[in-house]
Amino acid sequence: MSGEQSLAGVLPVIQTPYMATGEIDVDDLDRELEWVLDQGADGLTTGMVSEVLRLSVEERRTLTERVCAAAGKRSRFAVISCGGETQREVTEHVLHAVGCGATALMAIPPISIALDEDNLYRYFAEILGASDLPLVVQDASGYVGKPLGIDVQAKLSNEFGDQVYFKPEAPPIGQRLSELREATGGRSRAFEGSGGAAIVDSFRRGIVGTMPGAEVCWAIRRLWDAAMNGDWDLAYEISGPLMLLVSMQTTVDGYVAIEKHLLKRQGVIRETFQRAPSGYVLDPETAAEADRLFDRLVEATE
Repeated sequence: MSGEQSLAGVLPVIQTPYMATGEIDVDDLDRELEWVLDQGADGLTTGMVSEVLRLSVEERRTLTERVCAAAGKRSRFAVISCGGETQREVTEHVLHAVGCGATALMAIPPISIALDEDNLYRYFAEILGASDLPLVVQDASGYVGKPLGIDVQAKLSNEFGDQVYFKPEAPPIGQRLSELREATGGRSRAFEGSGGAAIVDSFRRGIVGTMPGAEVCWAIRRLWDAAMNGDWDLAYEISGPLMLLVSMQTTVDGYVAIEKHLLKRQGVIRETFQRAPSGYVLDPETAAEADRLFDRLVEATE
C-alpha cells in the first residue's frame, strides 16, 4: 500500500517466535505473518509485544524485512516500530524501514529518560521529519511512567496533519481520546491500543482502527466489522470474553506469554519461548483460563 493511503482497520502487533537456541525462528515467523493476513487483517505491525527492545539491531532488521515483505505481497499495511533511546538510533530504524517498503512507522518515547513536553515534541517531530511515512505516536505510559500530554499530541497533530496518528494507552482511554479529539478540532486520528478490549467505547469516540495482538485477530476482525456495521449485539457478545482475556495480560511479558500460548494452540507457531529475563511465567491454571476464554471467543464469532 502507498504511504499516502490513510491507515485504518485491524493492524495486529505480531509476536516474534524463537527456536530453543534463542534465535528467531524465521519459518514460524513467516507462517505467523501469512496466518494473520489470512484472518483478514489490514496489515502487520511490530511493537513492544513483538519484543523489539530485546532484539539485536540485526534481529530487529530481520523482523522489519520479513514483515514488510509479507505485507507488501498482499498489498497490506506494514507498520514498523522505530522507537529508541537516541535520535540517531531512531533515525537508523526509520531509514531501514523506509528502504524495506514500510507503509507507516510507530514509536514510543525513550524509556531510559523522562523527557519534558518540549523534548517529547522534538523527539517525535524529528521522526516525522526523517521520512514522508505516517507515524503512529504511541502513548506507552506503562513503559515510560507517565501519559503523553494531550497538548504535545495536539501540537503534533496541528503541525504534521495527516502524517501523524495516535495510539493512546493511558487510562482512562476513552476520556483521553475525547480530550485529544476536542483539542485538535476533531482532526486527530487514533488507534485503539488495549488489545481490542476498548474497541466498543473507543469506536464511538472516533478511532480509525485497532492494533491488537495477533493471537485472536480473527475475533478482532469480526468485532471491528460488527462495530462498522452497527451490529452492537455481536460487538458486545465478542467483547465480553475478549475483555476478560485481555485483563489477564497486565504486562508486556504477560501479553507475550499468553499470546504465544494461544498461537501455539492454533498451530501457528511451534514453541512459546520468550527472551530472558522475563517478568511473567504462564502457569497451568492461567493457561487453562486463557483456553476457556479462547473457546468462548470462538463460540461468539461462529
